[in-house]
Amino acid sequence: LRRRDLDPPGRCLVTMSAGSQRRPSAPKNCVLSVQVVTWNVASAAPTVDLNDLLQLNNQNLNLDIYIIGLQEMNSGIISLLSDAAFEDPWSSFFMDMLSPLNFVKISHVRMQGLLLLVFAKYQHLPFIQILSTKSTPTGLYGYWGNKGGVNICLKLYGYYVSIINCHLPPHMYNNDQRLEHFDRILESQTFEGCDIPNILDHDLILWFGDMNFRIEDLGLLFVQKCITRQYYHELWEKDQLNIAKRHDPLLQEFQEGPLLFPPTYKFDRHSNNYDTSEKKRKPAWTDRILWRLKRQAQASPFAYSLPTSYFSLTLKSYISHMMYSISDHKPVTGTFDLELNPVMSVPLITMMPDCLWTMENDMLISYSSTADFLSSPWDWIGLYKVGMRHINDYVSYVWVRDNQVSCGDSPNQVYINVSDIPDTENQFLLCYYSNNLHSIVGISQPFKIPLPYFLRHDELSEPEPQI
Repeated sequence: LRRRDLDPPGRCLVTMSAGSQRRPSAPKNCVLSVQVVTWNVASAAPTVDLNDLLQLNNQNLNLDIYIIGLQEMNSGIISLLSDAAFEDPWSSFFMDMLSPLNFVKISHVRMQGLLLLVFAKYQHLPFIQILSTKSTPTGLYGYWGNKGGVNICLKLYGYYVSIINCHLPPHMYNNDQRLEHFDRILESQTFEGCDIPNILDHDLILWFGDMNFRIEDLGLLFVQKCITRQYYHELWEKDQLNIAKRHDPLLQEFQEGPLLFPPTYKFDRHSNNYDTSEKKRKPAWTDRILWRLKRQAQASPFAYSLPTSYFSLTLKSYISHMMYSISDHKPVTGTFDLELNPVMSVPLITMMPDCLWTMENDMLISYSSTADFLSSPWDWIGLYKVGMRHINDYVSYVWVRDNQVSCGDSPNQVYINVSDIPDTENQFLLCYYSNNLHSIVGISQPFKIPLPYFLRHDELSEPEPQI
């Protein structure tokens, strides 16, 4: 519905939807490509090319989501104070690499040396709600965060997903303690006061990190010989995690890909040689990626139709990256196809620019919301350049309530003052941020803001000949 003639003089109406018009929606069946990264960086700084780790050189892979978990980041006092005031170096490094590819950092959580990051392509943002972030320290009887887990709980297209990055106790003899900490981290994932189901009722749990499980019984020379000859199956039977999975009913519900890569610990730094120090630690697969799908109720023999929801995870690759040697651990990645029938198929807020923007006037923004969307006085609309790094990386923003022009059955309207609009021809996005949901709930298609006529004329006109 265009109402240009009824608008105040000097404003240009930008219609982003009118209820049912061109409302974007999720596809009926959706396949998301997800890359999970786990790496104990041993206090190293991000000084290397990470194209291989992020599979940016793989032309056949079109990723939608990155989930990155680091352990043993530099957590000295000076580093922690600096990282509290500014972005930590690793987060900045990943954002620098991924934002030009239209990935946005949507959430993060840190506990001392543990860091968990989630990136998604901007078109998925209205369908991802961050429900909770949590840290569970297990070091020093549960009071110190050098060991433990960090968790991000989110809703992805209406499905509950919990992501856990952990660092469990080291050393061969601490296997029982590792299993105890595993249980303690899981038991701590309660969401009091929130309408969020128990973590074991979530549709997907992704659990990864430096789990520190070792290879039992076998001697160092035998293990090294098996690695050299790539007889990894000889070592699987003595892997402590695999042994525990045979006896622990809950662990049995977690799946893992085959360990077809060399043990990822412990290496001499800046080399591919296993530990040559006096301790000569036995190699082990300490760095692991597990997942657990929610148990599906058995279908009734009298049911004649399939359930409306469908959620399936398929592992495409599970590898280590031997080329990285800044740490005594090698990073491990898992690439998954997540196939789902979206429960949430329409964004809560619909915005879609479809007329010419101009910099000579204030800009009026129209949007519509679903009937069940609960707005807040602290909701805001941000103007972003395409290639934004994170949610707060806006060029300009307006508080929705403070700048509201109209509301009700017709599209809601707010305006952005002309002085806030950048003088550039970059592509932009408009995003609606919900304070209640701590997430972006509506996003426009990319668009350009044309320069004013007099600027275009100055740039395009030929200089007058000198007489």
